[in-house]
Amino acid sequence: MIKSFMVFIGLLLSVSSYALTLPKDSNTPGGIVIVPLEGITAERLPNAWYRSNRVMVVTSKATAYEDKAKWLAIVGIRLSAKHTKEQLLVANGISYPFHIEDKEYKAQYLTIKNKKHVNPDPKQIERWKREKAEMKAAFKQWTTPAQTVSEFILPAKGPFSSPFGLKRFFNKQARNPHSGLDIAAPMSDPIWAPASATVAAVGNYFFNGNTVILDHGNGLTTMYCHMSKIDVKVGDKLSTGDVIGKIGKTGRVTGPHLHWSVSLNNTRVDPLLFVTEKSQ
Repeated sequence: MIKSFMVFIGLLLSVSSYALTLPKDSNTPGGIVIVPLEGITAERLPNAWYRSNRVMVVTSKATAYEDKAKWLAIVGIRLSAKHTKEQLLVANGISYPFHIEDKEYKAQYLTIKNKKHVNPDPKQIERWKREKAEMKAAFKQWTTPAQTVSEFILPAKGPFSSPFGLKRFFNKQARNPHSGLDIAAPMSDPIWAPASATVAAVGNYFFNGNTVILDHGNGLTTMYCHMSKIDVKVGDKLSTGDVIGKIGKTGRVTGPHLHWSVSLNNTRVDPLLFVTEKSQ
């Protein structure tokens, strides 16, 4: 009994000994909205949901967020969200409506030599559907880490070659917007974990090439694509800075680079919202 009490006290001290750095609040498509859960005073972590996906919730006591609410929901907003439509978060049976602002992303035109990566044949489409389901399962899984992850270091060293949200055209054909951040780097340069995580998925995918997906807990995952080498396996526990593989040009690419995407509540958001100046 005494031992259990001391462990409990230790956990309380560990929580109070650090302050979470929240991701940047950016209430636009592809952004993140911080919603104070006013009216919820329960001691237990509330369950919050947005568009059928569970949402990360943190206590405001562990942050520098100046609000009277005890709990804060950290909500990822999909790129296709319309600023004219009211958004709705539900937590512990209470509805929290909020609005987002419009944002216009630039267009990018790329020439892809492998025509199958623009217009796949039926077998390749079936392969892509299987791979998409595997990735979605990783994005949707919910785990509770020992300590909440709310900020990242950059996973590779190099200039940003394609920012998040670009309207993309492959061989002049419109495709989905760019749901990640491209970091240009030489072949075989290292790629490292931007924060503590568990390896959730590893595979060679039709469009993404050699890919790793990391689970950081609370509905926060990151994905690394086009790798030349993968140095981890599913289930591996990683710390910030651990090497997961090397830069490559596998899958649908025009040259060696890392495609890094961040998913929050199964929603792709701008990775740089999680990167603070001290982490760059």
